[in-house]
Amino acid sequence: MSAEDDTRREKDVDVDMMVAEVETGARSAAGAAGKFILALAFVWSTFQIYIASNVPYVLTELTGVNVVFNNQEARQFHLAFALALAMLAYPLFKSSPRDRVPLYDWVLALLGASSCIYLFVFKEEIASRAGLPTTADLVFSIMGMISLGIAVYRSLGLPLVIVASVFVFYVFFGHASFMPDAIQWKGASLGKAMWHYWMQSEGVFGVALGVSASMIFLFVLFGSLLEKAGAGNYFIKLAFALLGHLRGGPAKAAVVASALSGLYSGSSIANVVTTGTFTIPLMKRTGFSPEKAGAVEVASSTNGQLTPPVMGAAAFLISEFTGISYPELIKHAFLPAVISYIALVYIVHLEALKLGLEGMKRSTITATLARRLSGVLFGFIAMCVLAAVVYYGLGWIKVVFPNLTFTAAALICLAAYVILAVVASRYPDLEMDDPNAPIEELPRAWDVAVTGFYFLLPIVILIWCILIERLSPTTSAYWATIAMLTIVLTQRPLKAALRASGEMSAAWREGFRDFVDGMISGARSMIGIGVATGAAGIIVGTVSLTGAHQVVGEFVEFLSGGNLMLMLFLVAIMSLILGMGLPTTANYIVVSSLMAPVIVTVGAQSGLIVPLVAVHLFVFYFGILADDTPPVGLAAFAAAAISGGDPIRTGIQGFSYDIRTALLPFLFIFNTELLLIDVGPVKAVFIFVIGVTAMMLFAAATQGYFLARSRIWETVALLLVAFTLFRPGFWLDYVQPPYVDRPGSDLVQLAGEVEDGGTLRIVVSGPDFDDPDQIEDLTLVLELGPKADDGTDRLFKIGLTVMEDGDKTILEEPLPGTPYFTQLQGYDYYADESVVVSKVQLPAERMAKEVFYIPALLLLGLVILMQRRRQTVPAY
Repeated sequence: MSAEDDTRREKDVDVDMMVAEVETGARSAAGAAGKFILALAFVWSTFQIYIASNVPYVLTELTGVNVVFNNQEARQFHLAFALALAMLAYPLFKSSPRDRVPLYDWVLALLGASSCIYLFVFKEEIASRAGLPTTADLVFSIMGMISLGIAVYRSLGLPLVIVASVFVFYVFFGHASFMPDAIQWKGASLGKAMWHYWMQSEGVFGVALGVSASMIFLFVLFGSLLEKAGAGNYFIKLAFALLGHLRGGPAKAAVVASALSGLYSGSSIANVVTTGTFTIPLMKRTGFSPEKAGAVEVASSTNGQLTPPVMGAAAFLISEFTGISYPELIKHAFLPAVISYIALVYIVHLEALKLGLEGMKRSTITATLARRLSGVLFGFIAMCVLAAVVYYGLGWIKVVFPNLTFTAAALICLAAYVILAVVASRYPDLEMDDPNAPIEELPRAWDVAVTGFYFLLPIVILIWCILIERLSPTTSAYWATIAMLTIVLTQRPLKAALRASGEMSAAWREGFRDFVDGMISGARSMIGIGVATGAAGIIVGTVSLTGAHQVVGEFVEFLSGGNLMLMLFLVAIMSLILGMGLPTTANYIVVSSLMAPVIVTVGAQSGLIVPLVAVHLFVFYFGILADDTPPVGLAAFAAAAISGGDPIRTGIQGFSYDIRTALLPFLFIFNTELLLIDVGPVKAVFIFVIGVTAMMLFAAATQGYFLARSRIWETVALLLVAFTLFRPGFWLDYVQPPYVDRPGSDLVQLAGEVEDGGTLRIVVSGPDFDDPDQIEDLTLVLELGPKADDGTDRLFKIGLTVMEDGDKTILEEPLPGTPYFTQLQGYDYYADESVVVSKVQLPAERMAKEVFYIPALLLLGLVILMQRRRQTVPAY
């Protein structure tokens, strides 16, 4: 055996260990302890499927014993499992044993789990003494908080422990004299803090943990089962067969495979290892340096976390925190993710052009240009047809058969599965290839695709449940998981029977082993997410107890000087810094809790109304990008371990590829059309084409290569063209103002004239509550509801009481609970200066902003003309 093989084996071990330490636990205990850990993980997955199903209600009806778990009880058991497994599966110290579980870990697991189960056992007594903790309450609360901190340290490292500890410190010592006056608060007693954090649903057992228990677990389990069934290998092989013949084919295959894996994966690090083990060596063999090969995989995998429906397990949190339905969130997040991936494929193409790389040999005769174009056209049409069949075709079934029963729907899915399995059985199963073995020619794409079409069936079921049936994400994920469980258990026996191989018993054993492994893998992957959402609840609980978000908001507003762009930049930096040590879910919860209100408020003061979903996606994107940001960048370290490159240089190169992704959040803050907000189907297609073109031009500018190596002025021109295509309204605002200002005294008249369900944009001016000498402006968009003749009554119905005083319209203090109370509570309504509506802004009649595409495209044409003269290789 060669030294190179030995080195490669050592790297593989390092990668496996890295993934285990980060994702599933580095301890692999032998004997009874190891079996107990695996059994506990399996029971956790079974419990989560149980509470998502109708079984508890059926059993309760049959037995008369209540075996239904409400949301709060589900959270308690969810965290109990996570704490126990974190203590057992993750060693406490680097020197702790990996092959056995020390006695202290058993004790810690028992204490952690019991501190959660205590809330379940004594729930009635706790409810009867709300806010008055007993000694036992305090003991178990403190024990639970300490256990959570230890579990977070084991599974996620020190950063989240430090962040949570700072917030807990602020709760207890926020009143101390050594704290700056600007951030002081009255402080809390031990009893009040522990009750808030542990005994009720405002802290650890809050919304974040609830989303983890009800939604995230099922989607992660779904992904684990899909992976164990062989879908990961299938997606890699399919992407390789489709794209391997192109320039830089293995790198393009890595991008596509990571996008497909991102559909169900909740971790960029696991995504790197799943696809990178195969694609990184192939990229190196075709001419990519170790650092660039690793960087392509890192950029692909981190972008996989932006891909709906899972989105790094944070999609459900975003939906819960913004109040936007899950299907709507998928719609908003879809276009930026697709644009980002297409641009990454183009970056890989530019790298291949710069390196002079060729594609790999196909199994068929080289096609003519016409055949290539027809193939591309056919592929595009096929994708459109598939999307139409899933959405409109399944919707048509719903219309024709409105009373279609569950049994009938299940039989249709079962028939489709059997038919696809029959087709797949005629082809050999896909094997896990050695990426270092020579590949004489690429396999035919159809031969690969046909072996796993049935893997798409659970995804179709998921789409059906969410988009057609409009079921909740939890119920949708449950049925998709049940479908996946069926496939995992039966695919091997079914194909064995169809092939008449006579190995039915072995096939059933392998299917059952895949099922058990998938259940265990799903639970172990959830340990970090479970404890992270619990710890993030501490931050959220602190914010709700102390109002810390206002303090942080004022601090950031001070640093930015009220400048929205500077503030967005500060938020982006904060998200990157926090994300270097926090998992996606925890980073999103922390930063969105503190910074989302600030962006909305400062935006309104600057006259920019930013939709809440855009703000939360902004924070989410930068938290994801932290996975490849040096010096931490765990995904970059995983890729470097496979490629043999330098991890820091891999991270820097990966981040340079991801600059295009970092640009998107700034763009959709100012151009919400990219999120398909208030956009029809035809306009959506137009936005997609323009967005892809602009992002590819931006990628070409950042790579310094378009048709040939770019000169400085050409790079600047490409950036200018890309910016204009993305935000033509920027130039239009300089030519024609977007609004016509009317005096505030016209508010009542205009409110009465607006049509049913219309909106009215106003600017409120008045003394700041904390500094009455400071006059603050705030822009609001009022949703006026049904039309009324009297504008005063119409405003009153939405919680706004106005009084006309000469040429001024005075705004009275809104009552708590009214729609605009939160936005308007920063004013002092009893100061000498009144709070008034200073102006009403009506949309101006302007020329179409798309007019500015014309000079941009002319400039692009000039760049193309100049570069064509220097072009030495074809651009495709």
